[in-house]
Amino acid sequence: MDAVDVSEHYEVTTAEETPSLLSIVIDTNPRAWAALDNVLPISKAIANILVFANAHLAFSNVNQVAVVAAHVNRAVWFYPTPPSQRSSKDTAGDVQMKDAPSDAPRSSANKYPQFAQIEAAVLGSMQKLLGETTEQDLEATTTQLAGALTLALCHINKASQALSGASSSLAGAAQPIADAAPPMKGRILVVSVSDSEPSQYIPTMNAVFAAAHAQVAIDTLSLSGEPTFLQQACFNTNGTFLAAANPKGLLTYLMFGLIADTEARQSLITPTHDTVDFRAACFCHGKVVDTGFVCSICLSIFCELPENAECLTCGTKLAVGNYGSKPAVVPRKKKRKRKIANGSSGREETGSATATPVR
Repeated sequence: MDAVDVSEHYEVTTAEETPSLLSIVIDTNPRAWAALDNVLPISKAIANILVFANAHLAFSNVNQVAVVAAHVNRAVWFYPTPPSQRSSKDTAGDVQMKDAPSDAPRSSANKYPQFAQIEAAVLGSMQKLLGETTEQDLEATTTQLAGALTLALCHINKASQALSGASSSLAGAAQPIADAAPPMKGRILVVSVSDSEPSQYIPTMNAVFAAAHAQVAIDTLSLSGEPTFLQQACFNTNGTFLAAANPKGLLTYLMFGLIADTEARQSLITPTHDTVDFRAACFCHGKVVDTGFVCSICLSIFCELPENAECLTCGTKLAVGNYGSKPAVVPRKKKRKRKIANGSSGREETGSATATPVR
């Protein structure tokens, strides 16, 4: 029958969906958001980010979301909320209802429970964070981006290990490695509103290299400022960098440019940034420099030659060679002039079949 039927036969197979964990890092610098208050208030920005997080969860029931805030003096965890401490007064016969947290709103019965949990946790944590911010905190202009990236990476690593451990226990030790659950697709989205702080260069780059080693993509949506280090983070981790020309279209940038995960981007044409600022911050003064001195041992960068030519990080004696000497100028060879024969013009020969007539 196969010789008669020329149609191709396909075997229909089902594959489990790979969980995707989206960690959103929100830059909550009060000074930067105050400058954007007339264009995009922080309350409206949080509402748009929640819509984007709910859309990620709606793609699959195995997707997960985490929200971290990068504040001026610390990194704060928004969602998922840590488990509440059990009271010692609870009786042994009581059963704790884990799927119905006490902080979830009960007023709306038409809202998806997980959406309501995220909304309540993020809005409550944001109000608490802004309420605890003092005038002394506003004097600092540094955003603790490195700490927020580290928290997001730790959560992705913990979720991946929990998933692999649960799948291996269900499969049993006799099952081959090929039958194990697929790894979790983790990525980080940074919503930035401030400039890159030179003092945060070293911890930020350490977090970026850890993300690149763990194959975690870092995406960035810059609403204002010049996040130089985040451009390098997106480039090193194969992420997407978007600079919003109009911050009012925050939700549009999120839904059309950053909604696809790392697996779906292989079949799409992702937006790219024209230029990437690869400048680094020096280890001596914390200034962003174009050119500088680099230690050959620890790769520390200095804007000027350290004292006694010793590396400030590892103490290695730096050999600068002939630095500062004038370059050798090689004289240019003079070309000899061609002599013009009698009765011929000084024009170059064309190599034609017939000679040029001479009057």
